[in-house]
Amino acid sequence: MSSHENGTGEDLLKIGDFARLAGTNLRTLRYYEELGLLRPPKRSPGGFRYFRRADLNRINAIRGLQELGLSLERIKDLLDMCGERGDRVQFMAGVRQALQEETRLLEENRQRLEEQSAKVQTALRKLEDCRPCEHTPEAANNFCEPCQHTGRPLPEFLSALF
Repeated sequence: MSSHENGTGEDLLKIGDFARLAGTNLRTLRYYEELGLLRPPKRSPGGFRYFRRADLNRINAIRGLQELGLSLERIKDLLDMCGERGDRVQFMAGVRQALQEETRLLEENRQRLEEQSAKVQTALRKLEDCRPCEHTPEAANNFCEPCQHTGRPLPEFLSALF
């Protein structure tokens, strides 16, 4: 791996090596830089970008927030809250606000996943009810919608698969 010391004894990684470690590509890193999500701490005289290993945490945070449904613009806003380091109190408040936002998003996703899991469990229970049934879901019986035995609609996840 190509590395470079930044004058403080910290090893810096060239953008290509950093991209490999981050599991991404140069284009994404350059795009993140263009958006202000990522700032290489150093450039060589030839213009090569160098990153700290700790910058991998920022990449992972960006990915995690995207997975929670945030746009890159909103992620930038959250990260910018922490960006002004001149005033320690304001900086810490920004960090706290960003973490609280992530906590809120995680809770919303947890609730959505629990709801989805409950729907899948309902479909699995109904599928067990289908075991002794001699009907095969097909166009002639409207794909068992409604259920040929109970007359009730199928659970949505089961109906989607039939």
